[in-house]
Amino acid sequence: MLQRLTESLNFHSQALTLRTERQRLIASNIANADTPGYQARDFDFGAALRAASGRAASGEGIARNVMGAPGGRPDPVLRYAVPSQTNLDSNSVDMDRERAAFADNAVKYESTVRFISGSVRTMLDAMKSYNQP
Repeated sequence: MLQRLTESLNFHSQALTLRTERQRLIASNIANADTPGYQARDFDFGAALRAASGRAASGEGIARNVMGAPGGRPDPVLRYAVPSQTNLDSNSVDMDRERAAFADNAVKYESTVRFISGSVRTMLDAMKSYNQP
C-alpha cells in the first residue's frame, strides 16, 4: 500500500515539475512577444511525462538527464511553435495561443496540487486511530 502511494506521489511530483517548466517556457514566450526574431518554444507534455516516469519508448520526448545520474530530473524536448501567421520581424509568438496555454497549464497545475493534497489527506485519515477526532 505504501509503495503504491509513493509511486503515485512520485508520478504527480514529476507532473508538477513538468508543469512548472512548461509555465516558465510559456511565460518566456509571452515576455519575448515583441523581440524581433524570437521563436516561441513549447514541448509535448504527455510525451515528456511518459519519458520522466519511465513509460516512454526509447528516446521519446526526452533530451537528456539534467543531473546526469539515474533518478535525476529529465528535461523535455523543446520544439519550436509553428506560427499561425508570418510577421515582418520573424517573431513566432502568438499571444492568443500563449495566453490560452498559460491559463490551461495553470489550471492543470492547480488540479494536480489538489489531487496530491487530497491523496495525502486520505492517507492521514486512514492512519488515524478509531478513537481520534
